[in-house]
Amino acid sequence: MSLRMASDHPGSRVPRGVLWLWLLLLVLWFAANSSFAIESILTGALISAVLAVIFARSFPAWADIRFSPGRLLHFMRYTCVFTAELVRANLNMLRYVYALRIDINPGIVEVKTRLKSPVGRLALANSIALTPGSLVIDLEGDTVTVHWLDVQTTDPDEATRIIVGPFEPDLERTFG
Repeated sequence: MSLRMASDHPGSRVPRGVLWLWLLLLVLWFAANSSFAIESILTGALISAVLAVIFARSFPAWADIRFSPGRLLHFMRYTCVFTAELVRANLNMLRYVYALRIDINPGIVEVKTRLKSPVGRLALANSIALTPGSLVIDLEGDTVTVHWLDVQTTDPDEATRIIVGPFEPDLERTFG
């Protein structure tokens, strides 16, 4: 069951998806600010609202954001998976930094994604780019071109399983 808002109806002045985007930006504000003082809450609410309206009007992809308890659960699972992958990748980078001899095999690989939503593909690309050891070079359709610090395989299916595999299931259930 997805919740639909008054802004989902044609003729509404508020762009679709603006409430969920505002809530997301507000949570990010609280996480970055670490303060629940009334001034901070009001400032965060105002800034988040302005940004949400600007983003929702400028980028129609934000209108596809839908809320349901299941999507929220999968987003929380994705956040845990991303955090675990981030820690794992950082520990792996530590191994490279402190090794007496750096034995890496850098290269560029193309991986495929099943994600259809532009926001979902954006979240996937950011997840890959924010994980040390990989950098997204291009995102075109269902193909993600990645610079991989230590290429473990040149097989596209295996590379997809290694790079995209941890993130994609929950992102697919969250964004489509």
